[in-house]
Amino acid sequence: MDFNAQSTTPIYIQIAEWLENEILAERLLPEGKVYSQYQLAEIFNINPATAGKGLTILVENKILFKKRGLGMFVVADAKERILVTRRNHNLTKMAQVIVQEAKRLAVPDEELITLIKQIQKEG
Repeated sequence: MDFNAQSTTPIYIQIAEWLENEILAERLLPEGKVYSQYQLAEIFNINPATAGKGLTILVENKILFKKRGLGMFVVADAKERILVTRRNHNLTKMAQVIVQEAKRLAVPDEELITLIKQIQKEG
């Protein structure tokens, strides 16, 4: 993964999102061990504290859990938790932005729905 240094999204958030994407892609499995903050720091050439902050976010969101002395592991239902969160938060937020822009451009609802369906077929 390449971090976008120009992004307004902090690197530790980008780390958390990357790990979530790895879980969604099933490259990190339920109850499976996750990279340590030092491994992440080495892989992505970042400060270990930054990587640690990304891991902490996922622990706080109950996506990862700690086993003392063994490291971090993926929660059994992590994939489902991520899907629900992203659907409820991210997708809703994106849809609101699209609908607002469509209103500014006077795009009728039917045209917007057709456009979304067309893009979905192409993707």
